[in-house]
Amino acid sequence: MTKETKRFLSSTATLVLPMAVQNLINTSVNAADVVMLGRTGKIALSAASLGGQVYFILSLIFFGLASGASVLTAQYWGKRDTVTIEKILGFTMRISFLIALAFTIVVLAFPETVMRIFSSEDEVIRAGAGYLRIIALSYIASAITTAYLNLMRSIEKVIISTVVYSCSLIINIIINAVLIFGLLGFPAMGVRGAAIGTLIARFSELIFVLIYASKFNKTVRIRIKYIFRTDRLLKNDFFTYSLPVVVNELFWGTGISVLSAIIGHMGSSVTAANSVAQVVRQLAMVVLFGLANAAAIMIGKAIGSGHADTAEEYAGRFIKLTLVLGIISSLIILLISPAVRSFMTLEADSAEYLKQMLYVMSYFVIAQSISTVSIVGIFRAGGDTKIGLLFDVGSMWFISLPLGAVSAFVLKLPVFAVYMILCSDEIIKVPFCLWRYKSKKWLRNVTR
Repeated sequence: MTKETKRFLSSTATLVLPMAVQNLINTSVNAADVVMLGRTGKIALSAASLGGQVYFILSLIFFGLASGASVLTAQYWGKRDTVTIEKILGFTMRISFLIALAFTIVVLAFPETVMRIFSSEDEVIRAGAGYLRIIALSYIASAITTAYLNLMRSIEKVIISTVVYSCSLIINIIINAVLIFGLLGFPAMGVRGAAIGTLIARFSELIFVLIYASKFNKTVRIRIKYIFRTDRLLKNDFFTYSLPVVVNELFWGTGISVLSAIIGHMGSSVTAANSVAQVVRQLAMVVLFGLANAAAIMIGKAIGSGHADTAEEYAGRFIKLTLVLGIISSLIILLISPAVRSFMTLEADSAEYLKQMLYVMSYFVIAQSISTVSIVGIFRAGGDTKIGLLFDVGSMWFISLPLGAVSAFVLKLPVFAVYMILCSDEIIKVPFCLWRYKSKKWLRNVTR
């Protein structure tokens, strides 16, 4: 192993490990809800899972805004232009806040209507509406927290996210246990208890972030003037590179919700199995999502500092590393599948559906790892954000979702076949991602 390779792996590990821990913690928040609610029955589990699709879409919009902003931030960080980074941060926080406010108003006004999008079962709809009335109050807090912590990643301040989300996870698990099961003299609240636990955890994250931003972070500050006033040229750059990412994440997230809605209309047994399968997939992908973010930071920084050859070299190494880690993740899913099924308190039909879904996930995760690191990491680092929109939306909305809906409701195929078709978009994207990577059209400096 050469000295340069060792330096690359060291730099990558320094970024990936804290972000992988953070991704693991974020996934564990959802996993805690799934595990605890799974022991109270499939109605509560299905209600929280489907009700959580609203925040899932919203979080992807936040991620899209922050990722688009990070295209600029990482490259300006390569130039050490912190004033411009503060302007980007302020504008990102403003847009995120306004979107969160709109979601909050709609969900609080029409919770049952929102739930009917995802389920046709009255019990699930009623339980999910109660969940949404509580969880919607957390959307604005998440908007500010997500915008800040994601931009901190772009300037290589990754530890703060790990600390914030670690504290949030502990708070969430404790309150969940107390309120879901009725410990310490509290009434057993089931799905509403899970919502309250998550709500308190989200506001604790916001408090931690504001303390860190005001007391400890002297490199990039939250400037009130930049939240309300934005440089015109910078705003144009932001929308040029961020808007395709936001639209990409929105359509992809909406597509995942449509997938959940298709599954939701196949029955609560299938929905409960999918809730667990999605958590397993997220846990298997935590390192790979961290790798994608590390690729965006390191490649973007290299491009911004004028080292295009280094950026190209990094991209090649990230592709190879991704393939290795994707195969390892696939094997982990296969190995833990029996343990997951035995641990969860699921009815026989849900347990069988879960077994089938985890088998699909075992190959799906390899393809997803390649497409994620390519689109979220390599392409976005060079400002090539429109191509990801084309690949993600095209494969999902024009192939996997229509075919999945037809297979479920027209052809009435078995759950295994329907699920395999619904997950096929990641497989379809792989050759296109590799083609785009080899073309080098993503390699651009977007700073002024």
